[in-house]
Amino acid sequence: MCGRYAQSRNVHQLQLAFDLPEQAVGEETDPRAWPPLEELDPDYNIAPGRLVQAVLGPPPQGDAEDAVGPRSLHTLRWGLIPSWAKDRNIGYRMINARGETVADKPAFRSAFRHRRCLLPADAYYEWQLLNKDGTAEASTSPATDPRHKKRKSKAAKKPFSIHYQGDRPLALAGIFERWRDPEVDENDPAAWVWSCAVITTEAAPALSHIHERMPVVVPADDWAAWLDPASGADELSHLLDLTPVDRFAVDAVSTEVNSIKNNGPALLEPVATDGDDGPDTLF
Repeated sequence: MCGRYAQSRNVHQLQLAFDLPEQAVGEETDPRAWPPLEELDPDYNIAPGRLVQAVLGPPPQGDAEDAVGPRSLHTLRWGLIPSWAKDRNIGYRMINARGETVADKPAFRSAFRHRRCLLPADAYYEWQLLNKDGTAEASTSPATDPRHKKRKSKAAKKPFSIHYQGDRPLALAGIFERWRDPEVDENDPAAWVWSCAVITTEAAPALSHIHERMPVVVPADDWAAWLDPASGADELSHLLDLTPVDRFAVDAVSTEVNSIKNNGPALLEPVATDGDDGPDTLF
């Protein structure tokens, strides 16, 4: 799964990293048609419900129906709110969409077909369970493990950050949606909420000792295909299997990250553990 991540780049840095055209921050746009762009403070402990930056493909009102670009940067709320939802709080339960079912689940299928995005991240965090007898085991997902809550309550949590070995940002595969808040006047920009979810998949063998799930990370060569509204079901299914785990590094990090009250670049600093000298790569 993906329940926390870090993203410290500003708008200009993200535009350079993702080869995006320059955009004016705060420029007035119709929130009913396309998400806004805001400058966000660096956040090293992003939690569900917060605003995040996302790379989107072309707006649906392009000059030509087959237009593939340009890509652009926008600001979304993490936790997808389906268009039919009665309450925005449902988003807290929809921060992730399982890659195995995203094309079929009513809450996600329309967004998966028509509204895909990339969520830039310095790193994402995952927690391994440490039992009282000193043994470690992978965290599980409540969707697949009936003993998830019991297992989690009896163990301490050891956090890791997963990131590229270099300084490039990860591009988490995401979907996004527009929701109309029925309690706000239609002419108020706050009436339109743009939200997103991270797509997850079964963890690769090199990461499965930490958690049974991992976010899908889209390699740079496949960004255009992921964002292209013309990409079909077979191609999208193929892209969900291309996470470049062989390029990842995994660091044990401070348990300070366990609390969303803590923030700052120190959360990404590797810490030594018993029998470990610090950061490691997977291959």
